Amino acid sequence: MIIVGAGLSGIGAACHLKRECPDRSFTILEGRDAIGGTWDLFRYPGVRSDSDMHTLGYDFKPWTDAKAIADGPAILSYVEETARENGLMDHIRFGHHVRTARWDSDTATWTVGVDRAGSGRVEITANFLYMCGGYYEYEGGHAPHFEGEDDFSGTIIHPQAWPASLDHAGKRVAVIGSGATAMTLAPAMADTGAEVAMVQRSPTYVISRPDEDKLANALRRWLPERFAYAITRWKNITLQAIFYKQTRVRPAKVRSQLLGLVRRHLGPDYDVETHFTPRYDPWDQRLCLIPNADLFRAIRSGALEVVTDSIERFTEGGLKLASGRELRADVIVKATGLKLAVMGGVTFTVDGKRVNFPDTTVYKGMMFSDVPNLVQTFGYINASWTLRADLTARYVCRLLNRMERTGARQCTARLRDEDRDMPRRPWIEDFSSGYMQRSMHLFPKQGDSHPWRHAQDYAVDKKLTRAPIEDGVLVLDNPVDRQSARRRVA
Repeated sequence: MIIVGAGLSGIGAACHLKRECPDRSFTILEGRDAIGGTWDLFRYPGVRSDSDMHTLGYDFKPWTDAKAIADGPAILSYVEETARENGLMDHIRFGHHVRTARWDSDTATWTVGVDRAGSGRVEITANFLYMCGGYYEYEGGHAPHFEGEDDFSGTIIHPQAWPASLDHAGKRVAVIGSGATAMTLAPAMADTGAEVAMVQRSPTYVISRPDEDKLANALRRWLPERFAYAITRWKNITLQAIFYKQTRVRPAKVRSQLLGLVRRHLGPDYDVETHFTPRYDPWDQRLCLIPNADLFRAIRSGALEVVTDSIERFTEGGLKLASGRELRADVIVKATGLKLAVMGGVTFTVDGKRVNFPDTTVYKGMMFSDVPNLVQTFGYINASWTLRADLTARYVCRLLNRMERTGARQCTARLRDEDRDMPRRPWIEDFSSGYMQRSMHLFPKQGDSHPWRHAQDYAVDKKLTRAPIEDGVLVLDNPVDRQSARRRVA
């Protein structure tokens, strides 16, 4: 097996593989020179998870720190520790950028074309390809161009390429954006001496939670780590699912509750209607979780201002807004989102024919119609990424073990006759965030019934990934034996 990516997903996949398929050989190809993926790439002030670590952590490795909402360095340390504990470092090839992958049914192998740092193009073959590189472009974020950028005399930064040398203390900083990155950066910079304005075109739903889970910390004092972790994990998964369901069936009630909590933090005189009341229902876009109300505290202290307006242009000294206001700034941060990358930007071919993923249909949220021996990890947008990554990894191990027992070398999801006329829907439905909508046309489609649905539902996926492997849709066979038989007949 080749695992592409040595971040949270790839390291987890390799751990499951070592535990559940010990006879399988594998290598991990990582384009960068370090493990950790997102948690090594992003270095902006305050970088953290907006998911709790009892669900973002692996199901096999308890999170034991007191803080459940962890910062980037703590998460990176957790991933590195997992890799070392499971003997993965010798399996990782750093500086290996996967560019192409071609499948040959005659040999039941993938041949992967890799740009290797300092050595040019090389090819590596494997029977199975497991894509764990995430869903966004590592080489650069979404950075729309604004009129007048060249006129600005200060520094322009995108959080995905944060300069280690930047000293923002005592400076005026404009953070453009209203998503998780902006709401992490803005209070962190305000707390360390900057005068910050968070400039947003429209508001986002924000909810505050303590960064420590009191139940988790109490349970660890009385129970073994694994039991305490399992209980906390189950509790958080259940509460997240209940809350998300409420946003689907009672959106007006949830909206009222969320806005009521904001008013409680900011007081009756703050203009919540303008700055924290979105035009959409809760969870039509991702909610922003802020630990210990840090964003609200920074607003109340006067170090952070939320400005809801459109940007007309950059000026020499900052930003000119559509309202006519001139916003002075020494540093402008474009926290304007991600660029999505379908399958890591790799070009795939199957028996000489290029795979156009929008023409394929997703199987159980991880495989694609008529593309053999290929799995992708794609986590949840409405819950922790790793919940789905663990389910996918366990399914892959069951699949590999079943193929070993039956002598199959190829597994392919095939649309049945009754499936071919089903409606095909976008990869992600009912989610209006710009970074998703900009790229949905490039992603595989989903059907209207299982196993062709991409449910984004942990309970549903748990059942699907534990169902029998051979379900009449996933075909296990041995094309090498067929080719040998043809040659003998000939």
